[in-house]
Amino acid sequence: MLPAIPDLRQLRYFVTVAEEKHFGRAAVRLSMTQPPLSQAIRALEETLGVELFARTKRSVELTPVGADLLPEVQRLLASAEALRPLAQSLARGEAGVLSLAFVSTADYGLLPLLLRDFGARHPRVRLELTEATSDVQVEELMAGRIDAGLVIAPLPSRHATQLSWLPIAREPLVIAMSTEMAARVSGAAAAHADPRAEWLDTPISLRDVADAPLVIFPRRLAPGFYDIIMDCYGVAGLAPRIGQEAIQMQTIVSLVSAGMGVALVPQSLRNLRRTGVVYRPLAESVPAIETGLVWRTAEVSPVLAGFIEIVRAHAATVEAQSAAAPHV
Repeated sequence: MLPAIPDLRQLRYFVTVAEEKHFGRAAVRLSMTQPPLSQAIRALEETLGVELFARTKRSVELTPVGADLLPEVQRLLASAEALRPLAQSLARGEAGVLSLAFVSTADYGLLPLLLRDFGARHPRVRLELTEATSDVQVEELMAGRIDAGLVIAPLPSRHATQLSWLPIAREPLVIAMSTEMAARVSGAAAAHADPRAEWLDTPISLRDVADAPLVIFPRRLAPGFYDIIMDCYGVAGLAPRIGQEAIQMQTIVSLVSAGMGVALVPQSLRNLRRTGVVYRPLAESVPAIETGLVWRTAEVSPVLAGFIEIVRAHAATVEAQSAAAPHV
């Protein structure tokens, strides 16, 4: 048999009697008669196995145990009273926890914008952020360890019926190269016209850097991204020479800075400032990298629904800006 536990009604009676130090006044305050109040306090004492009040014909005083217990009961009641507004906030997606993973490329353009807008509208939601490659995110989603992820398309077809996909932004690939290589390819004057410039508009052909090793993600970790890069070389009639492999964009750009080769990266990576690296557009027509949000279709919490709403609005803005931009 489970032990008896006090109910909130008894605890409220205890606090009121403790504050009034008089059963009669406490009963009036509680809109009840004195006998049932006295019975309720006795029942509470029996449940707890201690005396809470020292009673005389003229006074009611808290026992030492009752005095020590009073602030704890007051905190407990305050927490209980906060349950309803908290539950309502959770139901509206105004409070709670959102576990979100993201690919490293999103960290330099997409992610900060989404987090800023979401934080402004949902300041009481606690975010749990994890950087991970697309394949790891899908596994974490299927295992229920994250709520959503920002990944690079395409998604694995085997999970298509269980996951929802919302494309957010498409961006071209650019080539990251060392300033020394840029000088050799374009001429020192063009490469160093402005020594502070890290983003130059003169296109570079892959043929001009065909002999340079390619720094790239391992295919097993980012097959979609890897294949798009390989397609770029294929369209140019080239077979890349794979140099170093790395799983973080910061590491890839660092390797480029060290003269270990070139890398094809999403255009937003130009926000990653690194001494000795320049980013140049490609002369070839190349496929775009598509980044989007993925989540379990059957499990959308109110907090996640609020984030999806932010993402939809951002995606619509990006699409409108793209449609309005002049096409060359």
